[in-house]
Amino acid sequence: MGKNKLKKFSELEGMEFVFQYPYSRLSSEGFGLRGHWHEDFFHNDNPIVLELGCGKGEYTTGLARAESGKNFIGIDIKGARMWTGASRAKAEGMKNVAFVRTNIELLESFFAPGEVSEIWITFPDPQMKKARKRLTSTVFMELYRKVLAGGGRVHLKTDSPFLWTYTRMLAEHNGLEITEQSADLHNDSRYGAEHPLRAIRTHYEQQWLDRGLSIKYISLRLPSEGSLEEPPGAEDIEHDTYRSYSRGYIQMPQLMEDKAEQN
Repeated sequence: MGKNKLKKFSELEGMEFVFQYPYSRLSSEGFGLRGHWHEDFFHNDNPIVLELGCGKGEYTTGLARAESGKNFIGIDIKGARMWTGASRAKAEGMKNVAFVRTNIELLESFFAPGEVSEIWITFPDPQMKKARKRLTSTVFMELYRKVLAGGGRVHLKTDSPFLWTYTRMLAEHNGLEITEQSADLHNDSRYGAEHPLRAIRTHYEQQWLDRGLSIKYISLRLPSEGSLEEPPGAEDIEHDTYRSYSRGYIQMPQLMEDKAEQN
């Protein structure tokens, strides 16, 4: 492991708002703040919002600035990435921010039923071949509803037409209320340039925008009860062709044609 990573991990250990709980520690000690985030950590009754797979924490910290009446917790397994957001929160003295380093699958170990009001999923791997690994699949939706308050919102922001379409189909098939959606967020007149949905940009979001891709958004309400089923026909959704190429390759027909001619 590089010295830079070791330094970041060491700094994270000293941040009182960063909680690092590998499974071994969690299984032996449990997590004392579960069910007590409001009174024992944030010291208020403001809604708790999670960013899953928070990476560098751009949304965790960005939303915390924009919405001081809410508490935000970034969750990711990658500590070196999380260090960026945590360092920013520390430098700015943010009181409504925390980070948890763990696997998303362990959410129940950190939050009690109904303790969370909203969940953000920003630019996850669409997992086009593995439905069970999609962060908006029924598998994960069932997990989210174990910690969300009834009717809590799940937000997805993505560059993937595949994942956006799949999530819409899942919501419609299961009768979940879609509160907002946009097929091209940054060109949607409903959202001004200063709106948090546009103004807060993750590292990967900016990369996709620079490469000419549209950013998509959907928000839905997840009831605490009722069965959830995978949407029929999901296997027929067209896959994102640009993900078959290198990161510097944009999903644009002309570039594909040029590449084919070169070969």
